[in-house]
This record gives sequence, C-alpha cells and structure tokens, in this order.
Amino acid sequence: MGNEQIESIASFQFRDLHPDLFIGTASDRYAGWVGQIYTEEGFGRTMTRRSKKVGRKTFAEEVLPVQSVEEYFLHFRILELDFTFYLPLLDREEKPTRVFHLLHAYRRHLKKGDRIILKAPQVIFARKVFRQSRYIDNEQYLNPRVFIKQFYEPVIELLAPWLEGIVFEQEYQRKGNRVSPEEQAAELDAFFGAIPEDNRYHVELRTEALLTGPVFKILGGYGVGQVLSHWTWLPALSKQFALSGKRFLNRNSCIIRLMTPKGMRYEDAYARAHPFNVPIKGMQSPGMVQDTTQLIKRGIEEAVRVNVIVNNRAGGNAPVIAQQVAREFLDGLKGKESHGN
Repeated sequence: MGNEQIESIASFQFRDLHPDLFIGTASDRYAGWVGQIYTEEGFGRTMTRRSKKVGRKTFAEEVLPVQSVEEYFLHFRILELDFTFYLPLLDREEKPTRVFHLLHAYRRHLKKGDRIILKAPQVIFARKVFRQSRYIDNEQYLNPRVFIKQFYEPVIELLAPWLEGIVFEQEYQRKGNRVSPEEQAAELDAFFGAIPEDNRYHVELRTEALLTGPVFKILGGYGVGQVLSHWTWLPALSKQFALSGKRFLNRNSCIIRLMTPKGMRYEDAYARAHPFNVPIKGMQSPGMVQDTTQLIKRGIEEAVRVNVIVNNRAGGNAPVIAQQVAREFLDGLKGKESHGN
C-alpha cells in the first residue's frame, strides 16, 4: 500500500480504490460523522434534532441537511438511501408522498458519477407488515402494479442517471410461518416476470432456509442479484455466497450489505452504536471484513462491479469500518503483486 493510498484512507477517501469497487454507507447525514466525512465549517450549525424510538427506548438524533450529500460524495462513490423502504414515492392516488419530495431534494445535489442504491418499499416485498401493534398479512405483497406505478416509474423519472441498484428486502420468516423454497421461487418468478426488465434488481432474503437452489434458479434466470448481507440471523457472507454456488446471479453488479453483528438484534445494535461517532470495542463480528474483501476480490476477478454498503450498526461507526475494508482490500492487492514478482 503506497503512502498516498494510506493517507487517502486515513482521511476517509474511498473513491479511487479500484474502478469496480464502490464503497458507501447505509444512509448519510449523521452528525456523528462531522470531522470524518463532513466539515464542522460546512454543517456544524445547520443540524436538526429529532427523536427516534427504537424498541422501548427513545434516542435523540442530530441530522445534517440534505445538501451535505455533496460532501458525502467527496469521500464515497455510492450511497444507499433506505427511507424509501417505509413509504412508496406515490400514494394510491399516484400523488407524490414525502419520500418523493425528499428524493427530489437529493437529486438537486447529485453530480455526474454519483451512484444511489434504493430500497424498494416494504409494502411490496414484505409478507407481513406491522399495523395496530401486531403483524398482519400484507395485501400488497409482490403486487406488480404497486411496484411499477408507486415506485419504479417515479424513481426512474427522478434518478435514472444515478441509480445503481434497487434492493428488495424480505423480513426474516419464522419456521412455523414460512413458505417452502419452491413456493417462494414461484412467487418471485411471477413477480419478476410481470415488472419491467432491469439489471439493477437485487433481492435480500433474510431467512437462511430460503437460500436454496429453486430460489437462486429463478433469481439467476432474471439476472436478479443475491444481496450478501451481514445480518443478525443470516450465516456468514462466505456461506451465503457458497449457497448460491459461488455465483454472481447479477452479472453486472453485486451488493454486499454490512448491517448488524451476528446474533445481535436491530434495537440492541442501534443502542450500542448510537450516536455512531466511534467504533464500539468488541461489537463488530470477527471475520466480517475478511469475508467482504474476499468477495470483492472474486467480483473484480469476474468483472462484476462490487458495491459494499456499511451500516453504523455493524460496529458503531460506518466510516471506520469502511477504512478497515479498504485497507484489507489494498493489503490483498499488495500481497498479490509481491507474490507475482
């Protein structure tokens, strides 16, 4: 690793690691990143304060303005925006929602070369949704028209030049409530066969029992990527990749999401990581960074663009975890060059 690369990573510069490697974060605008990604001079006095309830606790969050994304993209090449998970861009009358307006605000600050990953709305890909203090069957599950009219078409209109990927995330299915892999595969076949073809689709199934041949056959047939997610109840990234036969189902790009430590629930990870300004000792799962860099290497070897999305909850502070991934990746390149000589 050269001195320039060391200095770049130390200052949280991840744009020039490799043409096929895009490192970014899950969401942005965190006040805890001032001094790392954001300058005190630029945004230290323009934060807003809000309350967020996670589990039984309420946390105070300080949030930077949308225009801070311009500074974000001085450091990263890719950004995942997850607020689209909670609400479509258009309502049932096809009128713009607050999510539409927020995405429109982001668009005003995006430049050529900036890349965005969006999460498809939960109402499209969740079997059950939480309503009135309980989980109920989702009547709009895998509804092609809802996806096309309330999400896909307005997204393409707003963000087509910057859109890198759309992530369909399905919640964990308990054993007594889950369908068979064959039924899941049939549902996915019907859905992806009914929506516009697009090489930016990626599916994250959070139930290991569904990561099987029938499901991967359908995804691969449509060129839909398998999101490799480091998440509470999923196996290691390397095992997830092995379950699909060590194949990139989307031959254009791969998405790796570093979400939560193994065995740690969302609310516990959030509480430990908050306010997301420093890494938390002992929180990060061993092997996560190494698995990630091995997948990056594999993707680059196969000319697949690799997008690594880091969440604060994976260890306390996403920019520092991104540094670890970048250093491990470049150390691997250096070792390969030395071995070649």
